[in-house]
Amino acid sequence: MTPLPTIGLEVHAQLLTASKAFCACSTAFGAPPNSLTCPVCLGHPGALPVLNAKAVEFAARAALAFGCIVHPVSVFARKHYFYPDLPKGYQISQYDRPLATDGGIEIETPGGARRIGIVRVHLEEDAGRSLHDVFDDATGVDFNRSGVPLIEIVTAPDIDSAAGAAACFSAIRDILVALGITDGNMEEGSLRCDANVSVRAAAEAPLGVKVEVKNINSFRYLQRALEFEIARQSACLARREPIAAETRLWDSAAGCTVSMRRKEEAHDYRYFPEPDLPPLRLDAALVEEWRRTQPELPAGMRARFVTEYGLPPYDAGVLTQSRALAAFYEATARLAANPKAASNWIMVELLGRMNAAGLPLEAVRVTPDSLARLIRLVDSGRITGPTAKTLFERMFTEGADPAALVASEGLARVDDEGALERLVTDALAAHPRPVAQYRAGKRQTFGFLVGQVMKASRGTADPEAVSRILKRRLDEPDPAE
Repeated sequence: MTPLPTIGLEVHAQLLTASKAFCACSTAFGAPPNSLTCPVCLGHPGALPVLNAKAVEFAARAALAFGCIVHPVSVFARKHYFYPDLPKGYQISQYDRPLATDGGIEIETPGGARRIGIVRVHLEEDAGRSLHDVFDDATGVDFNRSGVPLIEIVTAPDIDSAAGAAACFSAIRDILVALGITDGNMEEGSLRCDANVSVRAAAEAPLGVKVEVKNINSFRYLQRALEFEIARQSACLARREPIAAETRLWDSAAGCTVSMRRKEEAHDYRYFPEPDLPPLRLDAALVEEWRRTQPELPAGMRARFVTEYGLPPYDAGVLTQSRALAAFYEATARLAANPKAASNWIMVELLGRMNAAGLPLEAVRVTPDSLARLIRLVDSGRITGPTAKTLFERMFTEGADPAALVASEGLARVDDEGALERLVTDALAAHPRPVAQYRAGKRQTFGFLVGQVMKASRGTADPEAVSRILKRRLDEPDPAE
């Protein structure tokens, strides 16, 4: 029997506040090491923390988005551990009385939608960062990130596959980014994930020994790390070897997890209430105002795109990957009065060229207005599909106006029978061999000949009319016979 995995996630998201959780130091990324610090975030004796109100709002908004109960009173605690990047010797976090509990998130699995429980959402501060590539014979420590506000989102152990864990991590990120409370930049460390995984021989068997895989900053790496760990633990079960309760790291180069340290328990951290911060008390009216002013979340937006614009669920999923892309689509669809065409152009042409060029949406020269004008030119019959693609390339590289290009470069659709007859005549004369092959029964050459006519017209010839005229001319008796 194949062992069954049980997985829970701990997602750490940096909040988009201008200052740190308990002091006025900047949270800007990329500053010189140790330039954004003060006695509070460095843990100097006598320096007192002051809670960042915006961090509290962002944390509560996240909890509300996951359907959690936001508690009127929560308590900060000191979580003690000793590591070079932790200047205080403890981390200000929350333990037995967190900000919010009892929520959930829907994820898509091959078997359909599934709800994953959210056990808690709490506020805490980040640690510093060890730098292993600055000095030849020593490790440096950068405390700029010390005290940066985080939320930790802890899921229930409801996930039963590595792919499901990656989907859950992705769905959590989508919600947090849509709320505008984190940038979700995993390369810069704004979003990280720890995964707890165990395996057992059968569903009725007790849960196995829990192993933590620490600090994963990629959906793909999370899935690969869990696939490896599930296989490793399953092999241990098969050999009747004990599985150690430990924390492991993912080595992406080697494609395996490696042991880091034994797994800590809560008592190892010697939690106790933070004496320098009073209990956090939230007024019910304020929480209700945050709930009322929540932005539209990805799941609701996807459903609305399907019902309001008649899009397939796949299209809706792609177009709601970011709030900026969704806004671009909605503006284009409204101006073009053709929601499906707007979806097709954005998904295929715009995103394709953005990915190839490595450009973000804000750097793209195509606007919803110019793309809508292009769609209207196609829908009105003024230009052909091939011409539209040529125009889009100019719009993307030059920011050109499609209507102006059509007028200045003579790119309007050619449907004059006389002009099309001349184009077909020229193509037949220029390519006698494909003509002869067609008339001998090799019908595949028809497409080649249509292409030659379209090329000669720079894509402006009406393709249907070209096909009709060309077929008639090819089916006529060969005058040379």
